[in-house]
Amino acid sequence: MPIIAPRVVGRDPEIAVIGGALETARDGRGGTVFLTGESGTGKSRLVAEATGSALGSGMRVLRGRTSTIGPMVPFRPLTEALMPLFRGAEPLDDSRFGPYRPVLGRLIPDWAADAQGPTSLVALGEAVLRLLAQIGHDHGTVLILEDLHAADTETLAVVEYLVDNLEQLPVLLLITCRDDPGGTLDLAHSAARRQTGALLHLASLDRGATATMTADCLGTTPDAVPAEALDRLWEASGGSPLLVEELLQSMVGSGALVRTGGTWQVVHDLRHAFAELLARGIGHRVERLGPQGHALLSAAAVLGPRFPLSVLQRMTALDDRTLLSHLHAAVTAQIVVADDPNPDWYAFRHPLTVTTLLSRLTPASRAALATSAADAAHGLHPELEGEWCTTVAALRADGGRPGEAGRLFAVAGDRALRDGAVGSAVALLTRAERLLATAGETAARAGVLEELLPALAESGEFTQALALADSLRELVGAGLSAPRLAALRIRLAKVAHTIGRWEDGNAQIEQARSLLATEPDEAVGAAADVAAAHLVLDTPGPDRTERAIALAAAAVDVARRRDLPTVACEAWELLGTLTRERAPEQALEYLELSLHTAQRNRLPLHRMYAMVRIGGHRWLGEGTTGALTEARDEAQRLGAVPLVHTIEGILVLDDVLRGATDGAERRAEECLAVAQRLRLAPVVRYLLVIRATLGAHRGDRPAMERALETFERWDSAGSQEEPLAHGLARAFCALLEEDRPRAVDELRTAHRLSSQNATTFQLVGDHGLGLLLDVLDGTADRGRYEEVAAGSPSRVPWNRHFVVLADAVLLGREGRGDEAEQRVAEARRIAADYPLALHLGLRWVGEEAHGAGWGDPAGWLRQAQQHFHAAGVPAVAGACRGLLRQMGLTIPQHRDGSELIPGPLRSLGVTVREYEVFRLLPDRPGNKEIAGRLYISPRTVEKHIASLVAKTGEPNRAALCALSDRLGAGARGPVAPPGPAPH
Repeated sequence: MPIIAPRVVGRDPEIAVIGGALETARDGRGGTVFLTGESGTGKSRLVAEATGSALGSGMRVLRGRTSTIGPMVPFRPLTEALMPLFRGAEPLDDSRFGPYRPVLGRLIPDWAADAQGPTSLVALGEAVLRLLAQIGHDHGTVLILEDLHAADTETLAVVEYLVDNLEQLPVLLLITCRDDPGGTLDLAHSAARRQTGALLHLASLDRGATATMTADCLGTTPDAVPAEALDRLWEASGGSPLLVEELLQSMVGSGALVRTGGTWQVVHDLRHAFAELLARGIGHRVERLGPQGHALLSAAAVLGPRFPLSVLQRMTALDDRTLLSHLHAAVTAQIVVADDPNPDWYAFRHPLTVTTLLSRLTPASRAALATSAADAAHGLHPELEGEWCTTVAALRADGGRPGEAGRLFAVAGDRALRDGAVGSAVALLTRAERLLATAGETAARAGVLEELLPALAESGEFTQALALADSLRELVGAGLSAPRLAALRIRLAKVAHTIGRWEDGNAQIEQARSLLATEPDEAVGAAADVAAAHLVLDTPGPDRTERAIALAAAAVDVARRRDLPTVACEAWELLGTLTRERAPEQALEYLELSLHTAQRNRLPLHRMYAMVRIGGHRWLGEGTTGALTEARDEAQRLGAVPLVHTIEGILVLDDVLRGATDGAERRAEECLAVAQRLRLAPVVRYLLVIRATLGAHRGDRPAMERALETFERWDSAGSQEEPLAHGLARAFCALLEEDRPRAVDELRTAHRLSSQNATTFQLVGDHGLGLLLDVLDGTADRGRYEEVAAGSPSRVPWNRHFVVLADAVLLGREGRGDEAEQRVAEARRIAADYPLALHLGLRWVGEEAHGAGWGDPAGWLRQAQQHFHAAGVPAVAGACRGLLRQMGLTIPQHRDGSELIPGPLRSLGVTVREYEVFRLLPDRPGNKEIAGRLYISPRTVEKHIASLVAKTGEPNRAALCALSDRLGAGARGPVAPPGPAPH
């Protein structure tokens, strides 16, 4: 008698949540439900309930799950879920997808021909979102993704995008996963915190629910279940619904629990181990299927917890009728179940069934079955498309053929790399390398190492990458050609460059060149030139920029002649970075060549690096960060760990320059902690300089010195970041202390260091701040101004502001006061988003203009004085006050301003700065207008508004404005204390 619960027990709250989510999705308000729990807690049963409910209401249901045969395959659950859309007779209307149709080619085999190489995972997520919305626009769609704990990082990136963007669509995303720590569980908890998804944890059933379920299975009431049987069930199952069913089946099947006269009785001892009883029960059920049925299930077990009938039939050579007859018997015996939604697939009900079947096979029999399964799968899928490549690879390994298995895993890893799935590629290539080492296949192993080393570096697995140096030593003398060995040395050199170990990198390049001297190879030599160019920039010494440019240009020449897209991408990218200072337009052309080459040849990582460089180019030229933010998000989804933190460092620096110091400090600390753990020396140095700059721009010398002390411990001497520490941190700290001579000395040091060891950073002071201070001191004339202004670094907004002010000073001294004042107005527009630079400039130009008799020195100095007083920089604020007094102007005594705040607002904790914003609200101004009137940043205004809303208890900004108006808090007149709101 099959033992199965006729209904779901103990899950009423979860059923209610899922039912509510289905209803809201049908109404056009989508969402996500995560079902988590240990294996056997009933996740699949709840999914089945949800599926039935959805289908009954006319919703479209799509189901997919991660692979249980072989290693993970990128996007496998999404592909499986979407495939049924293309099996029906009615074709899908793809006219609405526009540019997203080729993007979906990564998931949908029918559209694979339209795929245009690697695409952004964000774009892929949006494409899936649009597809789901279209097919469910009438009654809604349910996308079910099961066993997502085993999903690849790329699938999780797309799923995360879906989770964050379902709110306005008729789509419910239902996800199941185990409680295993990992990306899926992290995503579930994150979605719950952000209220973008519901997290339902399925705990084990309590004793009462276990009794109810047992009674349901036996067709009786809980009080009629023998106490001994219930005690043993509760003890052995731990409240797992699946184990309750399996153990009951074993107890009944073994004759330990029997029905006599309408009641259930225990007739055998139940004290022996239930695991043994369960295994024996499964064995008895399998044996009842007969020798042929037993052999069929043994073959299926070799394939894994899930198995395709087509492969199983080819392995066993059974005809359709016999095969289906045995499967029907196995389903009836509660051993296997149909694996919806795939008509060709079945699954074992419990993992222990697979273990029991495999334990009864001899090693030779198991290897023979694995080989037979691999042959069958390869015969049915000769191209080994999708997951079949890893499936056959795993079976070859189980069959004792490590060489064949390793080569197939290498193919799968290469495919994953070309699709931008770095995390999956590392796992596949690592397994390939180990298998090929076991097989002693030197040449194939070398090819895998060439792919694996850079992939490990991009994913942040530096320890593993450097450990593979031992593998290179094993390959020497194993018949590998000198160029192949040199190529591997070049890969290690790139890893060393990534983590800032330039000495080790140069040593690897030297060994590579020595190998090539014995057997020249132009293509490998070009790859060595590109790697050497990167290392030249890291290595202290003069003329390193020129030497790097020469090496990159030589590599480009070879790459063009020999059609080497990887070398070309790297060389173009490097040339774009190095030539920006001299020829920004040419530099952008180089970067776009790198991007287009990467896209054309499906090189996702190189495409990503080009995107980052282009984003950096726009940030420097325009002051915009949109392209960098997009590149960071994409790098995060691709798993390019070093690149993520490099971009994050630039974005944090942008926040510091814009005065958003609170958020910048937190982000810098988080990013620095990760970079230090990964030993990403260049990134660590850059972030430490940013941390020093943050302290310096606050006038906090101790904080700056602490950061720079740590900076020095990270091989700072001769690094590209060293001039930045003096020009962007120390110089500004001195200026905020009103110690201009010291600031000039720091800028001279930055210039000297840049001359000795060229840097690609353009904010070291040579092209802006240094010029202005020299003009003010009289050590730079119009000729020097023209020289600096002609260089492209002077067009960077941060630098441009100081350059324009230098011109204003010169114009004022030339007697052209009106032109000078116009230039000051232009500089103020340029520096509108950079409050520190803006107000330091006004402080200096105000003093200059007063002495030369032009412009509005009093107005400029007042604005600067107010800013630095509010910012807590007394030295500069005091200097401005002193200059204003010298002009004969009365400067009101600064108080903290708290006496101006009405008592009731003060009792709520409203601060002086918040009240200044509050007073302006009756006119409903925007953040930019308020920022302009108070000389603060729009982000600071936004923070004050949010704080005021929280403190006053008003529901939104509009209500806060109304409160300000009622209280008469406008800047036009006196402030009345708050009273009752008018009716």
